[in-house]
Amino acid sequence: MKRIVIILLIITGLYFIFQQSLRFDWFSAGSREGSAAISGDVRVIKVDVSAVNADIIPEDRMNLKAVLDGKGKMTVNEDGDTVEVTVKKKWFDWFDWTPFEKKTLKVYIPETYQQDMEIDLGSGNLEFSGKSMKLDKLSVDIGSGNMNLDNLTVNHFIHDGSSGNVHIDSLTSKTGTFDLSSGNLDIQHYIGKIDGDVSSGRAKIQVDKLTDSIDLDLSSGNVNLNLPNDADFVLDGEVSSGNISCDFPLKSKEFSRKSIKGTHGTGEHMINLSVSSGNIDIH
Repeated sequence: MKRIVIILLIITGLYFIFQQSLRFDWFSAGSREGSAAISGDVRVIKVDVSAVNADIIPEDRMNLKAVLDGKGKMTVNEDGDTVEVTVKKKWFDWFDWTPFEKKTLKVYIPETYQQDMEIDLGSGNLEFSGKSMKLDKLSVDIGSGNMNLDNLTVNHFIHDGSSGNVHIDSLTSKTGTFDLSSGNLDIQHYIGKIDGDVSSGRAKIQVDKLTDSIDLDLSSGNVNLNLPNDADFVLDGEVSSGNISCDFPLKSKEFSRKSIKGTHGTGEHMINLSVSSGNIDIH
């Protein structure tokens, strides 16, 4: 028994020595910068971050600049047509039992960049205010954390959320794919096509103008779909277990416990809804 106690004391002492030595590691704290040229050959900008509060800031510049303040390992890598910014914990940070130290990352990108962006948020918080920025494709993958996206125009938007919260304000997209397995998705002032798959969680979508079809598959959770009063659509909804409600007056309405069908306005766009468990509210 004494031998076990002695071994535990030795391990504890070595741990504290190790922790103190880390505090003198200049690479683990303070402010660091990285940059990369954004030429016409760059097709993709990737931002892959975890356990950090990050801001993506478009401005009048020709290159990308990333500034990290706090512990962590940041890299800015150029590989062919791709520029990637990553922030990950260093391996010994997983054993750091000291109070959480806030890390902030600011990524400055050219406001004239119009190609693809891929954002992967493992945890933490991310803000991206586009200032009416236009992109070809924007894909967002959120593991755990919170993400705010504002004022963006894209040809293709892809959202994959396993957990966490995403708030979007003012997004125009030709196609929008939303895959929500857990968490919350809140979209205000959206214009474009919608393909949504909600397996668990809550999706709230407010559409400014109905310009294309909407397909929603809900296996568990709740979807709130807010459409403009002059929306022209044909509604075709099926329910296994749950409810679909529609506040719009429908022509040729067919309603039962398992389905709802009808037309509003000219019926120009299709709205297909499938609910295996949960609720969809259209108003």
